[in-house]
Amino acid sequence: MSDGGARPAPASGPLAGIRVLDLATMLAGPYGATLLGDLGADVIKVESHYGDESRHLGPERDGERSPFLSLNRNKRGVVLDLRRPAAREVFGRLARTSDILITNVREPALSRLGLAYEQVRRHRVDVIWVGVTAFGPDGPYAGRPGIDFLAQGYAGLLSLNGEPSGAPVRVTVPLVDVMTSLLVVSGVLTALHVRTQTGQGQRIDVSLLDALVHAQCSGLGAYFLTGEVVPRTGNRSQYFAPSGIYPCADGRGIVITCPSEKFFASLCTALDVEWTNDPRFASIARRLENQDDLDCLITERCRSVPRDELLERLIAADVLAAPINEIPEAVCDPQVCHNGMIVTTEHATLGPIRVTGVPVKLHDTPGSVRRGPPVKGQHTEEMLVELGYGPDEISVLRHDGAVATGGP
Repeated sequence: MSDGGARPAPASGPLAGIRVLDLATMLAGPYGATLLGDLGADVIKVESHYGDESRHLGPERDGERSPFLSLNRNKRGVVLDLRRPAAREVFGRLARTSDILITNVREPALSRLGLAYEQVRRHRVDVIWVGVTAFGPDGPYAGRPGIDFLAQGYAGLLSLNGEPSGAPVRVTVPLVDVMTSLLVVSGVLTALHVRTQTGQGQRIDVSLLDALVHAQCSGLGAYFLTGEVVPRTGNRSQYFAPSGIYPCADGRGIVITCPSEKFFASLCTALDVEWTNDPRFASIARRLENQDDLDCLITERCRSVPRDELLERLIAADVLAAPINEIPEAVCDPQVCHNGMIVTTEHATLGPIRVTGVPVKLHDTPGSVRRGPPVKGQHTEEMLVELGYGPDEISVLRHDGAVATGGP
């Protein structure tokens, strides 16, 4: 049995030639690996026989579920049972050919499976190892399980979100996970740059808690400067008015916000009103003091016009305005489509499916969605062949449960 290290022909994209091992589950870690794949990296999704937790949640069609499909494009799927020595040997070969490893496995399982930084570094000394945790790898909360919702609680976001007179409301879109995935990519790209200069890999730690505290710099800055705690404002702004959601004649809603005198004057022009001459609304401070009256007046005007007609008038007047799109409208939005943010890719069993596109637009070396999300173990055999395993050896590995193969 030869100790193979062959790689497939490089994919297109600025990170072509870089290999990433994705041993994370759910969202933050896997989505960071996905973006690296979008930019051309060869991403190998390593799962247990059970598979990524996101394979077992959410809407389902023909055995495939939407959370996994939405998060794991541009990857090859491999199943390894890392509790078995033979699978650990396969992993060692794979790690020797890989530049980056991303995991969110917690201790003690992390070390028991041979995935801790120093363990992986024995396979490749210049590996870039990324550990994604909820709260940090050490400290008083180390080792605790956590998800986006908990980070919102610890970092104070829950206390800020919702109506002033209501209870705290969680942000339903997993923005903390997505922000964390972007920090994964930022850390990886920085470490790759360092490695080209020094030849040294390194360990990177990223947490949901740190990502959200980082995102709350503005509100925390106010607290540090004056001791002021940002209140819940619902759809209003703490700093200017008007800012809110207003109903239109057809029952649909529209967002209007005016952070400066210029935009308020533009709004008045679009609505054909003389509110700039009203002492109640003569400045940002006065509008904040009288925003109940102002909101009533804006609502009255908006209710007399259908949403799309009003939006057209507002945009023509250079007002900050947007529709309240439902999801079917959002995915058909002309700018979303123009930006290539909804793309079609081929899935092994479902056929053509739609996924989100690449958000980073490199003009000379663009990324792309080249692969559909893999079915569990879809590329195990392909990967084993690349690593130098012969047909009989693959058969033994499969028979012993060290690996599993899948596909249509």
